Amino acid sequence: MDAVILDRHSRINTSEIQARLKTIDLGDQRFDMDEVGRFIDMMQVYEGAMYEISTKLEILDDEFQVRFAHDPIHHMERRLKSVNSIIGKLDRKGLPVTVKSVRDNLFDVAGIRVICNYRDDVYSVSNYLSAQSDIQVLRVKDYIKNPKVNGYRSLHVIYAVPVFLSSGPHYTPVEVQFRTIAMDYWASLEHALRYKTDLPDAKLSEHSQTLLDCARSLQNIEVQMQNIHRDINGAPRMEGQSPATDA
Repeated sequence: MDAVILDRHSRINTSEIQARLKTIDLGDQRFDMDEVGRFIDMMQVYEGAMYEISTKLEILDDEFQVRFAHDPIHHMERRLKSVNSIIGKLDRKGLPVTVKSVRDNLFDVAGIRVICNYRDDVYSVSNYLSAQSDIQVLRVKDYIKNPKVNGYRSLHVIYAVPVFLSSGPHYTPVEVQFRTIAMDYWASLEHALRYKTDLPDAKLSEHSQTLLDCARSLQNIEVQMQNIHRDINGAPRMEGQSPATDA
């Protein structure tokens, strides 16, 4: 079965972006028409980079199916940050709201979440992708080997991939989050608890502790299921190897 790809955005809509940029309150700053045009051009490049990476991941998944009769990727989710999210992040960082500022400081404008079946799959897919000659690995944060204090686990890799335009190749960052199905549904629930509830502090603290306990239990269960899968399938083993960082 091919990996299902879920897009969390529509394709670039030039008119919509122009309208949003004109209505956003920037205080003393204003987007002139040239800057609006550059912003739209930039977003199209980020979108192209996102599709380049997701195509590479689809091909890797297909190859695993042929070689090992195993699909390592359960599904993928693609998303581009909205105009409001981009400007909000620049504002929180105290950065100017310009195209140059986005390019120099934000590396997660384009993002892909890769949901794998097993932890071995996370490292196998990420390492094979990182080894491709036209990709640069900019940054790696391995929250699987080193979980966050709240129990969050995932492998975050920022890749730079060339997008070929009439002016030549433009290396563009894409943040890819690799995680297992169990890590993903845990993260979704934890995110909802943090951002989408108005629970009392005591109840929030109680649920946070329960989620931390669940994270530990899920990790143990995943290890046991991974071992069974290894014995049955003999799939490639790359447990615990993070992609090398080039920069």
